[in-house]
Amino acid sequence: MSAKVFDLTGKVVVVTGAAGGIGMAVCRQLGGSGATIILSDIDKSGLERSKIELDSLGIKCGTFVGNTSIESEVIALYQYVLKDFGVPDVLVNNAAQGTHTPPQDTTLEIWNRVIGTSLTGYFLNAREFAKLVIPAKKPAVVVNISSIAGSSAIGRGNFAYSTAKGGVNQFTRELAIEWAKSKIRVNAIQPCSVNTPGWRKWVETEGEAAKALTTLLLRGIPLGRVAEPEDIANAVHFLASDAAAMITGTILPVDGGNLAYNAGGTLGEY
Repeated sequence: MSAKVFDLTGKVVVVTGAAGGIGMAVCRQLGGSGATIILSDIDKSGLERSKIELDSLGIKCGTFVGNTSIESEVIALYQYVLKDFGVPDVLVNNAAQGTHTPPQDTTLEIWNRVIGTSLTGYFLNAREFAKLVIPAKKPAVVVNISSIAGSSAIGRGNFAYSTAKGGVNQFTRELAIEWAKSKIRVNAIQPCSVNTPGWRKWVETEGEAAKALTTLLLRGIPLGRVAEPEDIANAVHFLASDAAAMITGTILPVDGGNLAYNAGGTLGEY
């Protein structure tokens, strides 16, 4: 396969949840392949740090501070993209929010916050993206970052997050069918636990309890490790590129074999 199929020169890519972790790894990967990157996040200082890094790498980029679950802010994001960069080519829906709250203790506020960021935000971004792409009659790509939690009950108070990610999976399939005639490919990636700054902070904060749970989680991953942000970014790059030109409606696990080995989930305490 020619390396040219992975070249993203001239492409305009919108990445939500871009200020760190998986989102920033995606920005580095796609920007390093020639794309112009628009980073969106609620974390203004994180976006500023990310832009400094991308600038130092010679990656053309812009930033937008906004909440993906607020319709007016998402609309403003795509107005900014169109005005300053033109019609986008790729959307990476990555912003998400979780909770470790037992179902019986989950308030409506917690539920709405998790679903709002982790599912409704994906819808709002995809809708506004398509409103620009479809009239332009240009092929485009949406990559949704889901989770193994969308296909396997994992317990430990993750039920709102898991419900959102299950919704992302079906949302992906439906959009793939709806938008195929417009040449918009829509796929999703299902990571296992990822070694992000947030993950490392959790391990440090929870101490022995986190170590015990990590040991339990690793038993369910045949490759024997959690994912790195770059593992997810590599999969995004593939799906965003012409190498995946015949792929749409796919939910791709990037989980070290977890779902294949342990489809029932990994039990554990809160």
